[in-house]
Amino acid sequence: MQSLKLISQDSVKVAMKIGIVGGTGGMGEGFAMRWCIKHDVMVGSRDAQKAKEAAANYRNAARQAYGPNVSIAGSITGDDNISLAKDSDILILSIPYEFIEDTCGKLASQVRPDCIIVSPIVPMTRTDNGFVYIPLLEQGKKTAGEWVADKMAPRSRVVSAFHTISEMKLKNVNLSLDADTFVCGDDPNVVAKLSELASEVAGLRPVYLGPLSLTYQAEVLTPMLLNAAKRNKLKNPGVKLT
Repeated sequence: MQSLKLISQDSVKVAMKIGIVGGTGGMGEGFAMRWCIKHDVMVGSRDAQKAKEAAANYRNAARQAYGPNVSIAGSITGDDNISLAKDSDILILSIPYEFIEDTCGKLASQVRPDCIIVSPIVPMTRTDNGFVYIPLLEQGKKTAGEWVADKMAPRSRVVSAFHTISEMKLKNVNLSLDADTFVCGDDPNVVAKLSELASEVAGLRPVYLGPLSLTYQAEVLTPMLLNAAKRNKLKNPGVKLT
């Protein structure tokens, strides 16, 4: 399947290769459509064929959404998670919390030393009272960001971000998110690079929260947001500091 390449003579140079592990879900679709304007986005799955089919759908959706007046300098392709991890400048882990051990164990030896690892993972479960943050509920459970850092050393290349983004809004490229995303990480250069990428999404403001040890403060906002949305009938809410 031919990748999406709509390049004009004055288009920007493709800046990065962004891999999205578990990229066939809503987050993968949204980021692929947003970032393909400038970057090469690779969506991943355990099944390479599933990833390639998803990428083809995202390419078609991007063409229709942006129309003929927008030059798309990047691309959207699909592959299995391990293959795309080998070639990524930035690797986003769009996977469930319980998959961290297995997925990161398989990927750790495959990624380049300079690859930035991003965790938007939220450890949460649903109870009779609503959504609950697992590390608060079960003693000894790690935050997602810390667990990823343990498995994908060195710790300095791991950042956590994108926990409270509405996937429905993200997929609508003509819509400004009008939201913040909290970023945690230990290396200022890694945080700056990820924040620059986040800023390319219209209406999304990265807000540095602190080192990775504070990732629980960002992760816990997701169950809080879901509980508030359900009980107050809020549609696709986000978080923004004013």
